[in-house]
Amino acid sequence: MSSDDEARLIARCRAGRSEAWDELFDLHYPATARFVFQLSHGFSQEDAEEICQETFLAVVRNIASFKGGSRLQTWIFRIAANKAQDHRHRQRAAKRGGGLAPVSLDAENPETGLTHDPPRPLPGPDLLLLTAERRSQVGLALEQLGAPCREIIDLRYFGDLSYEEISAELNLNPKTVSSRLSKCLGQLEQHLNKIFSGGKSAPFAV
Repeated sequence: MSSDDEARLIARCRAGRSEAWDELFDLHYPATARFVFQLSHGFSQEDAEEICQETFLAVVRNIASFKGGSRLQTWIFRIAANKAQDHRHRQRAAKRGGGLAPVSLDAENPETGLTHDPPRPLPGPDLLLLTAERRSQVGLALEQLGAPCREIIDLRYFGDLSYEEISAELNLNPKTVSSRLSKCLGQLEQHLNKIFSGGKSAPFAV
């Protein structure tokens, strides 16, 4: 979609045209779901779906504030990354207790009479590129990086954005993007080397 077509689509969404919102979702929901699913080794498809729903609710609420300094998809990805981080924090809080009473998986639902069917992480198409184990290890390494490094790696490799698009989104010049990305990939490789029990991991291409 050209920048002019995207601007017209955004204007139609701001005008409350339901068919425009349908078009926006059709264009950007699948890519956002793939982006979210790759952000954490612990995300199931159900997690990704919940994060995407929260993301696009935020898009609907905040489309008027979109200034057009980057592609719409880049803006949506940044919202998704923030929502994913919030979701990750909620998951960790729940694992620590979170004030929630434990539920037996054998207990019956009083309304349906059925036992609980907890969500299961299901493989997605992107797992064809990495084994489940390697993807989990990469996810663990990413979580050990600082937020600036996670953001730039997410946008470059999971969001598939160019240096120019990242520089516009993060308000950095392309050379700074290249330098920061190289340093962050170096840090990521160090974490991966530790996770792989001291083995040499394959370097990432910048």
